[in-house]
Amino acid sequence: MSAPSTVLVTGGAGFIGSHACVELLDHGYELIVVDDYSNSTPQALARVERIAGRFAGALYELDIRDRRSLSAVFDRHPVDAVMHFAAFKSVSASVRQPVEYYDANVGGTTALLRVMQEHEVHRLVYSSSCSVYGDAGPGALEESTPARPTNPYAASKWACEQLLADVCRRRPEYTVLCLRYFNPVGAHPSGLLGEDPRGTPDNLLPYVAQVAVGRRDRLRVFGTDYPTRDGTAIRDYIHVMDLVEAHRLALDHLTDAPGMTVYNLGVGKGSSVLDVIDAFSAACGTRIPYEIAPRRPGDVAELVADARAVARAWGWRPTRDLDTMCRDAWRFQRLNPHGYADSARRTQAD
Repeated sequence: MSAPSTVLVTGGAGFIGSHACVELLDHGYELIVVDDYSNSTPQALARVERIAGRFAGALYELDIRDRRSLSAVFDRHPVDAVMHFAAFKSVSASVRQPVEYYDANVGGTTALLRVMQEHEVHRLVYSSSCSVYGDAGPGALEESTPARPTNPYAASKWACEQLLADVCRRRPEYTVLCLRYFNPVGAHPSGLLGEDPRGTPDNLLPYVAQVAVGRRDRLRVFGTDYPTRDGTAIRDYIHVMDLVEAHRLALDHLTDAPGMTVYNLGVGKGSSVLDVIDAFSAACGTRIPYEIAPRRPGDVAELVADARAVARAWGWRPTRDLDTMCRDAWRFQRLNPHGYADSARRTQAD
């Protein structure tokens, strides 16, 4: 079976999805993008076209849980494979809104599978999360580490993994590559494309960037009493450009074997919250002010990848370090102080 050439990307206007679109377009893929813009904006896709110099294919504004509308997209376009990013992704919001998270993440995935099945599309790259490991303790985590999700977001991702694995066991025509991200950060080196969450950011790097650019007074560090080297939570940060390169390679490897295969995507090195503050302060040339706050429900002390399996299978390793991640994130925020809203304002002014 040949490698896919036309890819349907769900959540293609989001942070990771938009960068993946650039990567795929740069390597000759044809794209069909669907997004409901619940935590994204069409401006990101305009930037994708500007960077890549083309946007072959089509864009559809829809919620993937709307099976009728999604099915119409598959009716109009030949689809070789699906890259599935569409999901809610905030740990803290999932604690407050568990039903909404299961509905969006698990319900969206089952709706997508139903439509794929109806149209005989059986190849999928699934966006999962290191959060499925939960409070696994210190040390690098292998794919075989038992899942112990500690919040509804993580549990919804784990539920989707179990669903996909069961489908693959019962339907041998399916091939799924499940990619467990650790913490994607950074931005496209052009400064045109980056992370621009709506409302108050739940993730560390976009919040730090907004403090650095003057949109927020100071960062809140949630917990300094973790059993880590400086008391703050440790995560394995991976540059979004490394991450989407792995997604593009995943399309090449969908033909390797049937069934579902799981890979960690991370650098294999942990950075604490204070490490990130130091690196971003160096990138922007000013000290990031912060205050200490209590731990957030659902957070864990440490999540670091053992990513040797994907290196052995594909010969792929991330190449960008934390300093590069912070420099690229700062370039995007500096050039876009209010995110994609800046380009929307300029368009209206013109």
